[in-house]
Amino acid sequence: MNILQLIHTCFRNILRNRMRSLLTSLGIIIGVGSVIIMVAVGEGAQKSIESRIAGMGTNLVQIMPRRVRMTPGQSQSRPNRITKSDAEKVKNEASYALAVSGIAQRSFAVAGGDTSWTTTVMGVDPDYLIIRSWDTAEGSFFEDDDLTTRNRVAVLGATTAAQLFGGTNPVGSQIRIGTNRFTVIGILAKKGAGGMGNDQDDIIMVPIDTYITRLVNSKNLNSIAMSVVSKQYMEIASKEATLILREAHKLNEGETDDFEIMNQADIIEMASETSRSLTSLLAAIAGVSLLVGGIGIMNIMLVSVTERTREIGIRMSVGARKRDILFQFLSESIILSLMGGIIGIGLAFMICRILTAMGTPTSINPLIVMASAIFSAVVGITFGYYPAKKAAGLYPIDALRYE
Repeated sequence: MNILQLIHTCFRNILRNRMRSLLTSLGIIIGVGSVIIMVAVGEGAQKSIESRIAGMGTNLVQIMPRRVRMTPGQSQSRPNRITKSDAEKVKNEASYALAVSGIAQRSFAVAGGDTSWTTTVMGVDPDYLIIRSWDTAEGSFFEDDDLTTRNRVAVLGATTAAQLFGGTNPVGSQIRIGTNRFTVIGILAKKGAGGMGNDQDDIIMVPIDTYITRLVNSKNLNSIAMSVVSKQYMEIASKEATLILREAHKLNEGETDDFEIMNQADIIEMASETSRSLTSLLAAIAGVSLLVGGIGIMNIMLVSVTERTREIGIRMSVGARKRDILFQFLSESIILSLMGGIIGIGLAFMICRILTAMGTPTSINPLIVMASAIFSAVVGITFGYYPAKKAAGLYPIDALRYE
């Protein structure tokens, strides 16, 4: 039997019981579709996270106080060792820094216009806009003079401005942060959601010297942000910042750093790790349905062998060899599995397009599509071999006598 004749015979037998063939392939359809969709959603979410973190700044390096384990079962911070003087020392001595800003922040109840709103108030340096690749949509940002004179000026995020003043332009208006009144001098351009899904526009920025003296009365900072002149200097800039801060904190050789330095690549890796783990888990669970589908194919092919026992006997009596019978049943199993795989791929593409249109980012990996198609064929071979071997092992006389 040549290949074309074999394929024609297989399709004729499959189409003879269309509904049963479709239901047999259903496990493969669901398995292949689920794997592709799960991986596409996971990779789409990962790329979205990476793009949002990239939007946090250009060649970003962040310096934060280190968290240490003080007692078993409890995690606690040492007293904050990142201060305003640390930020100034890094700014003055870092060779590869394009811009440096100290960052101090906490939530405040803010009153403005005819309403109030609880939002994050950040104390930053004028360089912060350079680090974050941000700009103002209205008015202007504060300058170095506002730091030295500790002016009570504020720049509002788009969300905060809308909550406090509605659709009116608040530049020149007064707001109250805690017990201090500030003059609004600018509105930040919209940034949208951050790397962790937070609203970056729900914020107020004030000069860092004003923040630490008038709002919190503390020189401690949450972190220091630094933009490096070029991506190729990220690693060496981090090492240089480490040396500067060890000197500032008077740490002896062998003493552990009481601060942590993370560059943008580290931040992206940390944010993406959970997404990758979850994607792998969901893909593995979805892959189980492929095995279930393979068992379904084996079951139906065994039933088919029983139903077609007389047919097998007739074919053997007129000269069909055992390998012809083996190849026919094995081919039917592979075709059933491949058809399920192809339909599953088509459904996955359609559902991914629907999800993307609904706002859920997806990214279909061609390698996963190819691997799913190959795996569906392997499932057909693996689970179809036993029924095919059983059919080929029938004795012609016994098969002809079968009722």
